[in-house]
Amino acid sequence: MLSVNELESAFQILEKCTLCPRDCKTNRYVDDSGICTMGKEIKISSFGPHYGEEPEIVGMTASGTIFFSGCSLLCLFCQNSEISHYREGFFVSERELAEIMIKLQDAGCSNINLVTPTHFVPQIISSLMEAKEMGLTIPIVYNSSGYEKIDTLKLLEGLIDIYMPDIKFFTPEKSKLYTNSYDYFDYASKAVLEMHRQVGDLMVRNETARRGLLIRHLILPNNQSDTKEIIDFVADTIGNQTYLNLMEQYRPCFKAPNFTLLNEYLSKVDYDKHVDYAKSKGFRFPEYIYG
Repeated sequence: MLSVNELESAFQILEKCTLCPRDCKTNRYVDDSGICTMGKEIKISSFGPHYGEEPEIVGMTASGTIFFSGCSLLCLFCQNSEISHYREGFFVSERELAEIMIKLQDAGCSNINLVTPTHFVPQIISSLMEAKEMGLTIPIVYNSSGYEKIDTLKLLEGLIDIYMPDIKFFTPEKSKLYTNSYDYFDYASKAVLEMHRQVGDLMVRNETARRGLLIRHLILPNNQSDTKEIIDFVADTIGNQTYLNLMEQYRPCFKAPNFTLLNEYLSKVDYDKHVDYAKSKGFRFPEYIYG
């Protein structure tokens, strides 16, 4: 956990923001013109018990989910574009965010699930430190696009129990086309290794995740998500004991209909093909996390 001086240094990053790989260098104390279009004040779209995550994240009750407004990646097929691109939501103070976490814990949630949190890391750290002083004890989930900087993740060491990143693309051409980031995999691949260093493989107790890494990959139609290459990367660099969720719920959203190869649903044949390939690499679905 950060000291007072280290927390002050984290907030200083906002004066010339380099929290995410976009490196906008926007002074967020006075400006909201960076990629995430967020200033210093925390903005969230909603919070509450959520049942739509992986069973191990939902646990025996629900995941206490907090959806942050804005995003540093901005996928053109985003299924939550009203939050990420259009920034719907309301502002809260760091104290109010801490109080929301306590409310979710008091409601019986299995964890606090921070969704798209990257651009608010210093503020979230401050809120988490305050919430822990107020009695917060349930695990903290960092639920992100995977487009992260190592230095930012290191600020979170000791505060995050479960990292739940996406790995979206392998090739620069596809990530550039759909997120305007040639360097997506370069950052995401290093980020998941840092996350794994901090928390290790996913640990489940009483059917509820307590600590570790859970990697998500949304399979896009027509091989637009480089799924085979990403399965290979995870197997070869982190290992096939990693919790890897191959997600099949893609649907053409936001600007996806503008792209011929994205303007259709994923077929069951394609999904099963990728799952079979993952199994051939030693991944097990879904029971493998129980050992």
